[in-house]
Amino acid sequence: MKTHYLSKAKALPLQIVLVVPFLIQIFGAVSLVGYLSFKNGQRAVNDLAEHLMDRTSEVVDEHLKSHLSIPQTLNQMNADAIRRGILDVRDRKTIGKYFWDQIRVYELTYIGIGLTTGEGLGAARYDGKTITIDDWTAKPPDNTYTYATDNQGNRTQVNARWNWENSKESWYTQPITAGKPIWAKIVTGNYPTGPYIAASASRPIYDPQNRLLGMIACDIHLLKLSDFLRSLDVSQSGEVFLLERDGMLVASSGTEKPFAIVNQKVQRLRAIDSPNPMIQNIARHLQTFNGFASINQDTDFKLEVQGKRYFVDVAPWRDKYGLDWLVVVSVPENAFMAQINANTYITIALCFGALVLASVMGVFTSHWIVRPILRLNWASEAMASGNLDQTVETSSIQELNTLSNSFNHMAGQLHESFTALEKSKEELEDRVEERTTELKNALGELQRTQSQVIQSEKMSSLGQLVAGVAHEINNPVNFIHGNLDHVQEYTQDLLALVQLYQEHDSNPTPEIHTAAEDMDLEFLQEDLPKILSSMKVGTDRIRQIVLSLRNFSRMDEAEFKRVDIHEGIDSTLMILQNRLKAKPEQPEIEVITEYGNVPLVECYAGQLNQVFMNILVNAIDALEESNIKRTYQDIEKNPSRIRIRTSVVNSTWLQVAIADNGIGISKDLQQRIFDPFFTTKPVGKGTGMGMSISYQIITEKHGGKLECFSTPGKGTEFIIQIPLRLTNG
Repeated sequence: MKTHYLSKAKALPLQIVLVVPFLIQIFGAVSLVGYLSFKNGQRAVNDLAEHLMDRTSEVVDEHLKSHLSIPQTLNQMNADAIRRGILDVRDRKTIGKYFWDQIRVYELTYIGIGLTTGEGLGAARYDGKTITIDDWTAKPPDNTYTYATDNQGNRTQVNARWNWENSKESWYTQPITAGKPIWAKIVTGNYPTGPYIAASASRPIYDPQNRLLGMIACDIHLLKLSDFLRSLDVSQSGEVFLLERDGMLVASSGTEKPFAIVNQKVQRLRAIDSPNPMIQNIARHLQTFNGFASINQDTDFKLEVQGKRYFVDVAPWRDKYGLDWLVVVSVPENAFMAQINANTYITIALCFGALVLASVMGVFTSHWIVRPILRLNWASEAMASGNLDQTVETSSIQELNTLSNSFNHMAGQLHESFTALEKSKEELEDRVEERTTELKNALGELQRTQSQVIQSEKMSSLGQLVAGVAHEINNPVNFIHGNLDHVQEYTQDLLALVQLYQEHDSNPTPEIHTAAEDMDLEFLQEDLPKILSSMKVGTDRIRQIVLSLRNFSRMDEAEFKRVDIHEGIDSTLMILQNRLKAKPEQPEIEVITEYGNVPLVECYAGQLNQVFMNILVNAIDALEESNIKRTYQDIEKNPSRIRIRTSVVNSTWLQVAIADNGIGISKDLQQRIFDPFFTTKPVGKGTGMGMSISYQIITEKHGGKLECFSTPGKGTEFIIQIPLRLTNG
């Protein structure tokens, strides 16, 4: 009765059962749609941001290729013209006009040559508008003249005069040393019109006889790259910048310059020192990639700066003349997420609106459904209390009306059915309990019978095979062993006779002397007795192995017999000798036998030997597994060891303890080790029947005990106890 009331207290009202799942479904469906919409939006944003950054990187790549190829192309054209004799480096006015024409056409800061004689000439546009010509000789001081020019490239007047030496300038020495077209190191400086940052493309020049004349160079103003980066669409909300592999800024889409003025000197900025926090944080994050030089492929990641998340794309850019830069594009996530967040808020509002509407409709619908059900509930409670004379009114709902009619019809027959049900229930419970007990007993008996049949067949086949092999080997070995004594005696007689001949005939015929030397008679007389002794030792060893096999199988004796238990243990060890001795991959397993004064034991010797075999094989497996995880020093310090002790307990019981110092068995596995088909070995290394059969042989066949004691990491010990005499022999 108490349980009935507890169940009633835990039950939920029908209105809640009808309304709450409905509301959960509505809310769950709308929430799932909103969540999927949000996630799809995020995925679309990621794809869009990645596409935008990739597209921006491609645009920057194309611009760099076209913009930075101009200086190298002009250098090659001019160098070819000089090598073919089209341009004469000695005609300084013509070359000056030629460079003046080129710098007017292309957006370059400087075009010039430096000769090995120390002379040189160049056209420059230092202020970005006016083109001047620099002309210098090899003898300072004041060896350089800067000329103003007219609109035809003619020199009009000297604007300045100053010192210049080719050999001391890196722009001259670098291409001469390299011997090929290169980009010199980016330089900064101050023009009269303001600071600048420029890159110089240069290469050596040769005359028609392929003799070195000097070098030619074109300088390009890198602030033009910053202007280009600011013109990109992404630069309005994101950031695009270029940096070298050493982390120095080249150009950026921000208003900040890639250099700073310190003590009226222009100094380049590292990206991590940029006043732009976005560039600074991205550069610091890139340093975590084992430095800027480790980035060799397009890399995308997300970065949080000042509480905002940014998509970042880093792409390497190289040309064949030595430029190796990184193109970095970053786009703020909120530039794409604003509309998605707005849709999310609308989805949440719709969820709450749907929840309120569904709540109102659910309450009304549940009240309409619950009233007739409550009437059925009251009538059911009355019947449960013993009043079976109950009827309920019909309802306007067809299904509930049918239920009411069925209830009224049921009430008339319930008493009779209830009585019959109680009777059937009691009979059924008795039959189920009885049948369950029978099935449990049958299952246990089936498992034991199955394991016994398998073991019996296995042992029978193994015993017959071992006994047959031992018998077949025994006869020829005994024949050989028995005749070895006679062969040894005859050999000694023949050798004595030969020696006697040698003593009495000191001058044998040449034929006998030659035959004695061919057969090495002296060595034969010395080695033949040794060979016969070795053969005798070998036949003794074979006879011992045959005896061990016969003792192990016990096929030539009665199944139940008084035996020396030590012979069975020694025979088992003899059979396992190959696994106990040292191998290249495994150290030797030492076996220590501590045999007590034990009388002959009445037992099933063959089956008892199988128990010894199962336990010893498991011990060897455990030691081999333990040795795999140990070092050579550990094995020398604590060698693998199996200890076997026999003793008599209370003058009526035999006790055999087999212990190893292997890996041990956990407590959980110790409780299951004697279960049928349970094994810890991998597939193919055991059936899981050995210890279960061993347990049955000891407990059922011999009325004894088999116990396992183990400490993980220290070893395992099995203790066998059987009576010295069996009453059911």
